[in-house]
Amino acid sequence: MKIVITDWKTVTDGDLSLDSLQAFGEVTAYPLTAPEETAARIKDADVVLCNKTPMTAEVLKSAPHLRYIGLFATGYNNIDLDYTNAHGITVCNAGGYSTDAVAQHVFAMLLSLASRTEDYRRFTAEGHWIGSDVFSPFCYPMFELCGQTFGIIGYGNIGKAVAKIANAFGMKVLCCTRTPQEDPTVEFVGFEELLSRADVVSVHCPLTPRSADMFNAAAFARMKDGAIFINTSRGGVVDEAALREVLESGKLRAAALDVLQTEPMAGDCPLIGVKNCLITPHVAWAPLQTRQRLLALVCDNLRAFLNGTPQNVVK
Repeated sequence: MKIVITDWKTVTDGDLSLDSLQAFGEVTAYPLTAPEETAARIKDADVVLCNKTPMTAEVLKSAPHLRYIGLFATGYNNIDLDYTNAHGITVCNAGGYSTDAVAQHVFAMLLSLASRTEDYRRFTAEGHWIGSDVFSPFCYPMFELCGQTFGIIGYGNIGKAVAKIANAFGMKVLCCTRTPQEDPTVEFVGFEELLSRADVVSVHCPLTPRSADMFNAAAFARMKDGAIFINTSRGGVVDEAALREVLESGKLRAAALDVLQTEPMAGDCPLIGVKNCLITPHVAWAPLQTRQRLLALVCDNLRAFLNGTPQNVVK
């Protein structure tokens, strides 16, 4: 069996081994694959494993033997599912592997904004505490999380993990989700009510036609003055120009983003230089333990498919 990995570099910098995949067949792993290279590289493949490589109908037409696409990701918007469904190609994603890491990252960013740790680290590193006339210089305004209202958009595995941490900090947790659920630790409300009540809004929904640009000028206008916006889901749920406007106007206190509409960041991204916008380069899922778990899940998915019992199938 011929297995082609199109973007192995997006999963590892050399700290993961291909051994577990090589047990399934002949593996060809490309560090990265440009769109114009994809068709030629997968043309003889029985199995394609990828993270973000676009698998369009035009590309997939070049691979007559292809029967399986395994994703090193939870999201699957890079796959033409209409084509794969019509041609009997099974697509399986890797959901749940990054739950704890992403929830951790949400609060790493929120705590940085609340306690201003980087600002105070820089203050002391530059020598400003030496010779200060007070032992606790109040240079940067801080705030407590306890007693604040935390709003979660989407209540899958990551949303639930984030809610658990928010509750541990003594925050009131609101949740807006399409799927009715019962959970006494949170209050389920509609989208507009959540925006109007939450001091922090954190997004944990997939990118779909319905959620694209969900956070636009109208949505930001409904948020509380001084609220914080966090997005670790997909950049496409946010109108970045609208976010810049509400940050620069002071309507929102700050934003923390691990994802952008264009990745890597485009040179003309509207959020470049916005001082109250904390941006990390899509690394919430990057801890080694998280990526080891991801690789194991990709192997489990492939094994289940070969055994005739596919799991984590997306259609």
